[in-house]
Amino acid sequence: MDPVAEVAVEPARARVYEHGWQSWSPTTSYRLGQHPHRPRSDRNHTLAYRPGVTAPDDAFQGEGLLAIDPGDTGPVHVFAAADGRAEVPSVRVVAAGAVLRVAADGPVDHLTDHGGGGIDAALARWADTYAVRAEVAPPRPAPTLWCSWYHYFTAVTETDMVENLAAMDALDLPIDVVQLDDGYQREIGDWLSLSDRFGSLADLVGRITQQHGRRAGIWVAPFLVGSRSRLAADHPDWLVGGGDGPADAGHNWHQDLFALDVTHPAAAAYLTEVFTTLARLGIDLFKIDFVFAGALDGHRHGDIDGLGAYRMGVELIRSAIGSEAYLLGCGAPILPSVGLFDAMRISPDASPHYEPDDGDPSQPSARAAEFTGKARAFQHGRFWTNDSDCLLARPAVQRRQEWAAHVERYGGLRASSDRLADLDGWGLETTRRLLSEPPPRAFVDA
Repeated sequence: MDPVAEVAVEPARARVYEHGWQSWSPTTSYRLGQHPHRPRSDRNHTLAYRPGVTAPDDAFQGEGLLAIDPGDTGPVHVFAAADGRAEVPSVRVVAAGAVLRVAADGPVDHLTDHGGGGIDAALARWADTYAVRAEVAPPRPAPTLWCSWYHYFTAVTETDMVENLAAMDALDLPIDVVQLDDGYQREIGDWLSLSDRFGSLADLVGRITQQHGRRAGIWVAPFLVGSRSRLAADHPDWLVGGGDGPADAGHNWHQDLFALDVTHPAAAAYLTEVFTTLARLGIDLFKIDFVFAGALDGHRHGDIDGLGAYRMGVELIRSAIGSEAYLLGCGAPILPSVGLFDAMRISPDASPHYEPDDGDPSQPSARAAEFTGKARAFQHGRFWTNDSDCLLARPAVQRRQEWAAHVERYGGLRASSDRLADLDGWGLETTRRLLSEPPPRAFVDA
């Protein structure tokens, strides 16, 4: 890494802000003596941190964005990629007594912010300027959602969807979009082939839109291909890496994962077919997940790198679904996604449990979702609408009042993901209230 700057600090009070690579990467500020969060396993590194980049345990490192509050009356220092859509340098800080030495492996802008308010306010002012430079349109108002994921997970059935449609009508909940999440598809990558728990996606969409008068949404992981899928078996040349062997996109759903190479004309045509077909069914909200896979480096067709292929893939999806459809990103590289999405998950998955199972705060847990979501609050209303993840208000959810307070404070995209019949009085009242109240325009006044 090349030296960028040296910043004099008050060691006992100084803080360093690390911005993680993608939605689930831990993002927060640290005191100089604290150890930053690092992946607990190779699997987590691939799925939730920056693949191919190892951040040291004894230094701070932000992916395209890092900030220093010196802890005295001096300005906040912000180090940021000039254009994170094209290049995202890693920015590293090493402490040497009362001096922090900053280095990067690519060009970064160094801004000294004298506006006051600490790191959060400085990042908000930086984001205002960055959004103008990137020509980001003001976010559209977000719909309210009900999502199948956090109760049913991959075991969701058509019967479950029908039950909750009836419940939201009976309870008169202000839900605009009913989102079918992971579990409807036969395999990861085979998005137009249904599991045996669903009869007809067209019939379900018709029930949502025509019988119940709500909009239909769907979850897709468009750049992932599971090793069990028909796509992987029939078209290995469509995978990143191609004939050289497919690139590793992680392991989940009890199988190895690969990445779809959208620079391959036939793979791009397949991606377009998937989203055109779903849009024609009447679906107009699309949550695209695990999209970090679209930015993996590897052998590709034509002279294009991982970030270029990623933006190309998202733009193909946008073209297929139309400009009026609502596009929500998740598991996405943050800076390369600016300008592409209506809304963005800015934290790890929430969960019915408070702590992550393996202690890694990139993994599902309310605690990790809270601190990373708070640290990215400044992006709301500037880059997109922030999605802090779904409200979970049923009695079985650990520390549900705390999670509801986080969603109320930081949730720009308001969604419920309980089996509605499981809500008690507090859960129902909280769900109705948070779905009824419009979120703030922006979370940090700068």
